[in-house]
Amino acid sequence: MSSLNKSGKKHRFGKAWMHEHVNDPYVKEAQRRGFRSRAAFKLIELADQDRLLHPGMTVVDLGSAPGSWCQVVRERLGGQAKIIAIDLLPMDGMNGVEFIQGDFAAEEGLQALRKALKGEPTDLVLSDMAPNLSGVEAADQARSIALAELALDFAVQHLRSGGDFAVKLFQGAGSDAFRQQAAVHFDKVYMRKPKASRGRSREIYVVGKGFHGTA
Repeated sequence: MSSLNKSGKKHRFGKAWMHEHVNDPYVKEAQRRGFRSRAAFKLIELADQDRLLHPGMTVVDLGSAPGSWCQVVRERLGGQAKIIAIDLLPMDGMNGVEFIQGDFAAEEGLQALRKALKGEPTDLVLSDMAPNLSGVEAADQARSIALAELALDFAVQHLRSGGDFAVKLFQGAGSDAFRQQAAVHFDKVYMRKPKASRGRSREIYVVGKGFHGTA
């Protein structure tokens, strides 16, 4: 991809982002520990803060590529977990993880995920899905909320009683309403901003603890 704009000048943002990325302590630590991306540390913080991971769990990871969240689950639980992951993008194989390459937002992908569960409920639904950004804030915000709602709907249909849920969305229009929507189904709901989430990013995570179905 060319780094020149229409006036022939280099994009300063691209250079600044690359400089920040290569000097990011989470990027360096991810490389040191063999994680596929710095996003691993977001799940580590969420899991520690809200006690999300327990031996023997069935975990569904929505929007899993490149696989760093699956790595965290495997590292914490070893072989004592059933992990099913889905993403539209390819993901390199990982021992102990059943990966489905498909569109979670499409019926075909959803059916493949249900087939992998074999009718069994899940203990934890994770979603780090994000929309392809258009640069139009209102549109990107709406897409983010729509993906979070799809993840919540899946969780409501497939979590066992007492199960947990963690989903990424962008803070802005609709995020408070989404939190209230999630609160209908869980004993406790928290809004989290992990330290590994860059300060300028609008991403936040909604964590639902203690699934109890609908009120």
